[in-house]
Amino acid sequence: MKTGISLYVSSGIEKNSRIIKKAGEHGAEYVFTSLHIPEETGVNYQEEIKTLLSLCREIKCKVIVDVGPETYKKLGVTKMEELKDLGITHLRLDYGFTAKEVVEIAQSFSVVFNASTITEEELVLWKEYGADFTKFAACHNFYPKEYTGLSLQRVKEINLRLKYLGFVTMAFVPGNLELRGPLSEGLPTVEEHRGRRDDVVLNMLELFQEGCCDVVLIGDVDIKDRDWEGLRCLNEGYVELRADVLPDYEFIKGTIHHDRPDSSDYIFRSQESRQYEQEIKPQPRHHIFMRKAGNICISNKDYLRYMGELEIARKDLPTDPRLNVVGQIDETDIKYLPYIQKGFGLKLL
Repeated sequence: MKTGISLYVSSGIEKNSRIIKKAGEHGAEYVFTSLHIPEETGVNYQEEIKTLLSLCREIKCKVIVDVGPETYKKLGVTKMEELKDLGITHLRLDYGFTAKEVVEIAQSFSVVFNASTITEEELVLWKEYGADFTKFAACHNFYPKEYTGLSLQRVKEINLRLKYLGFVTMAFVPGNLELRGPLSEGLPTVEEHRGRRDDVVLNMLELFQEGCCDVVLIGDVDIKDRDWEGLRCLNEGYVELRADVLPDYEFIKGTIHHDRPDSSDYIFRSQESRQYEQEIKPQPRHHIFMRKAGNICISNKDYLRYMGELEIARKDLPTDPRLNVVGQIDETDIKYLPYIQKGFGLKLL
């Protein structure tokens, strides 16, 4: 699970420097930038983009740059090899490159294509010239104009096919603090995410856990502080969920619990929790209710060797006297539970 940001030269060096610093502090691994934005006029690319690339090198980010006919002139270079010296690791290729040229470029860079426009003919030609698709990436566009974005299902279908061939898959989610103009309506790949701009982490999780994406990038200029913190947690393999926990069971908080690789659709099962050695006695009968989505439960001694296992209900479930209901996920955080799967983690706050 890898994340990244987008940089726009028109934002100015001072603002971009702050964002790059935040990205490094919160574990982002990728930076996307474009040299082909019509609204960016009067920009000294040779100076400003080189400064940005230098800052990205300092935080050891992989840099994806759109490459087109004017790239060399804008950056003040004469050949593609010089782009590597600037710190560019990924080239998002515009039109005009033959299949042979693409494969040759992939010897020095990771090459990136628009995921939704890759054709069968291109795949065959690249393969004929000896392409190693593990050096290729497929990155969906972001869509500034309302209702032009893709459905999650379409992104999933495209990406699962490309992942099978070896491609690294990427997409964008919108930001929520400063949206890029001129429309300033968010820069998502998935249209539904445009209306969920305050759910940055949830949108990213949806793309990661649906098997869609290896890398998810913020499309807009910036995100709120709480989402930077959420980004840091994602990069470390977990999310933070607010919860009320009974005083006798406070020991389950402050630990990162990871779901089992063989995920259940019904419950989150903590891999770490069965190390609890204290005896868990059953709750009084009058405390036993139907389990609700978000209920935090621990198996008591009547569950024999499962005693101590922590689980969280993803949906409403029947009563079970072998389980003690010890807490409840905050109602506003229950929406994350379907996506915390297959070894991914959570920390209860």
